[in-house]
Amino acid sequence: MKTMDCRSPLICKLPRILCRILIPLCMWGSLGACSLNKLVINKISDTLTGGGSNNAFLGDTDPRLVGDALPFAVKMYETLLEKNPDHPGLILTTGSLFVMYANAFVQGPAEMLPVGEYVKKLQELDRARKLYLRGAAILERGINNKYPGLIRGAAELRDADPAQIQEQLGRVKKEDVALLYWYAAGNLSAYALSPFDLDLGTRVPLITLLVDRAYDLDPDFNQGALDDFYILFYGSLPEGMGGDPEKAKIHYGRALEKSKGLSAGPYVSYARAVAIPAQDYPAFRSNLEAALAIDIEAGAPTTLVNIINQEKARYLLGRAQELFADFDEEAWDEEAWDESFYTGGAENE
Repeated sequence: MKTMDCRSPLICKLPRILCRILIPLCMWGSLGACSLNKLVINKISDTLTGGGSNNAFLGDTDPRLVGDALPFAVKMYETLLEKNPDHPGLILTTGSLFVMYANAFVQGPAEMLPVGEYVKKLQELDRARKLYLRGAAILERGINNKYPGLIRGAAELRDADPAQIQEQLGRVKKEDVALLYWYAAGNLSAYALSPFDLDLGTRVPLITLLVDRAYDLDPDFNQGALDDFYILFYGSLPEGMGGDPEKAKIHYGRALEKSKGLSAGPYVSYARAVAIPAQDYPAFRSNLEAALAIDIEAGAPTTLVNIINQEKARYLLGRAQELFADFDEEAWDEEAWDESFYTGGAENE
């Protein structure tokens, strides 16, 4: 077998020349493909998380259709987030969808299960808790990406310098209010389902500061969503952890004013978080009836949320006899409730 004639230097050097040309070309091609792929993923991420991306869900009039579709949407966003882990829009959308799905389509239906399905109820509530925490973990990453070290573990919080936390909070911008809101909602919803979770309980003071900062930055966020949050927060927590029914009433008035009475949420939140603990049946019934009187056909951007809250209102009204001691419908009918709250008549703090 003849060997290659290497008397020509070019022939002998050809393999090495080809390597020097082709290897960089291959590397450039691979890098170009990676860059192109990144650009495409970023474009898709921007499109799927842009303004109005959730309107297809929130404006729908069929909760079952949305409930069936959301798991696929959540997994799609989560898969995309794995490819683009630091995209702010994907972090917010994916985390908030976990929280929304857990609340509207897992916890809500579980709470309305009949007594005979107690075991299933516990299983579904635990599932909701885990979904809340999955969403909160994603949102926590988004907060710490922008403000490193702001969210801390229980041990770190115990030793944290309050002045340093306040300084970090001072850097948070209005554009991040939604991130803070959904993070707080996910954690506190999980804590409500697991009140003996010490780690979550330790986070409540920091979460309070986050929501307070969000409220300072954008008190009108999402037509009073933060006020609705405060109704549940101040109404549901024990006094030692920040609970305060009077503050809940103040934010109730503000929520009604900001939503122009078109959102069923504040009515249902007040009935659950304030009226039931106070055993104030007139307030309970008046608020739930007000929630049911809202016209779903008005086409508000919160159509789906209103439908779900009206379902909760009907359920709670049906359980009034269980929820109120010494229940007497006729006696309660003779009492009146101050409906000035319906026009935001609560005094300011």
